[in-house]
Amino acid sequence: MAIFNRDSDDEVARGARAIVVHAETHNAANAHDRRDSDARLEEARGLALAIGIDVRAAQAFRVRDRKPATLFGSGQVDQIATLARQEEAELIIVDNSLSPVQQSNLEKATEAKVIDRTGLILEIFGERAATNEGRLQVELAHLDYQAGRLVRSWTHLERQRGGFGFLGGPGETQIEADRRMIRDRMAKIRRELDQVTRTRGLHRARRQRAPWPVIALVGYTNAGKSTLFNRLTGADVMAEDLLFATLDPTMRQIALPGLDKAILSDTVGFVSDLPTQLIAAFRATLEEVLSADLIVHVRDIAHPDTEAQRNDVLDVLGELGVAGEAALDRGEGEPEPPPIIEAWNKLDLLDADAAALVHEQAARREDVVILSALTGEGIDLLQRTISDRMTRGAKVYGLRIPVSDGATLAWLHEHGEVLFNSIEGEENRVEVRLSDAAFARYSKRSRDQGVSDDA
Repeated sequence: MAIFNRDSDDEVARGARAIVVHAETHNAANAHDRRDSDARLEEARGLALAIGIDVRAAQAFRVRDRKPATLFGSGQVDQIATLARQEEAELIIVDNSLSPVQQSNLEKATEAKVIDRTGLILEIFGERAATNEGRLQVELAHLDYQAGRLVRSWTHLERQRGGFGFLGGPGETQIEADRRMIRDRMAKIRRELDQVTRTRGLHRARRQRAPWPVIALVGYTNAGKSTLFNRLTGADVMAEDLLFATLDPTMRQIALPGLDKAILSDTVGFVSDLPTQLIAAFRATLEEVLSADLIVHVRDIAHPDTEAQRNDVLDVLGELGVAGEAALDRGEGEPEPPPIIEAWNKLDLLDADAAALVHEQAARREDVVILSALTGEGIDLLQRTISDRMTRGAKVYGLRIPVSDGATLAWLHEHGEVLFNSIEGEENRVEVRLSDAAFARYSKRSRDQGVSDDA
């Protein structure tokens, strides 16, 4: 894997020497201010490690005003260049978003390749995408990102293509041709992703007809979602202490108390300042969260910036219309967003005093479960909590089902809690506890099949 850069034929490969720098701004509206610079630098190190970059040094710089030309002040740019030379760094990772002009000027001033946070995250996603859908989404995000950087990135843009014969004129410039090629490729990818979206929608509709409740795991990257997913399902999804260890969503069937069967979905991890190109490209995948019956927000409760990470996840969910003002301002007729519970993971990493404080905080909330996905502690409580939430508001219904209709009786056992069942003549008289959603699905089924009820 190589960092995407067309300034030369050389590529920055795994093991490349790099330094990480971060511009610490003081804008209260800036998401960067949610965590201190040390935490930002440590996360940037982790992002670089995720694609095998050798980070030699990391340093934060306090920036009062973001310089349009270089982001950093001139003296700070000189310090960055000196640090890069001292560490023999081939690459400078700026843990901020850079404009094309800023990226170009920094490369000239430091005589090193420069990549910003957005480009770094795109590289990680490009390496981790395992499915055709994931690769298309990443390529679309990459092209969208690079389209605005053609002025900086390409070295042959001064060339022009001539026309035919004597009347051809100068033709289109190379940069215009490159932009056209990118637009054409992006349009083709969007058409392919539209087909993927339609297919995903059909699968979603099929699950809703089946139907089994869907629980979606969301959380900051490296919060332990995949470890929890494996613990609950017995699956073998890649789970490592690595940022963005998994990318493509995975679904598995699980059994829960009183539900018998449900679908658990493991989604891609979120991160602060998740590139807008990725949110747009992965919208079809992330919208699986919208169709879930319940969202389990997995948090690394042992992380010093766990609250900031929580806010970053809620920001992305807000963009999807699941949380925050977007959820409150939904239009008439739009479905309510799924409820959210928090799984405070990595309890095993806390000492006794910290664990006691966490338990005290959780005791004041009904939507929190403390657990360790690694050791299994608290997993039973999480399963019961999920089941209670999924069956909250369930009512007891009296139903009459033909004795010959064993399929409907089996369906009731699968989707509810059968409290009583006796045979009277040609009918089963059944008392069953069903959620409103399950009863609505049963009613449709009974209308189609002519089954009566006493409810």
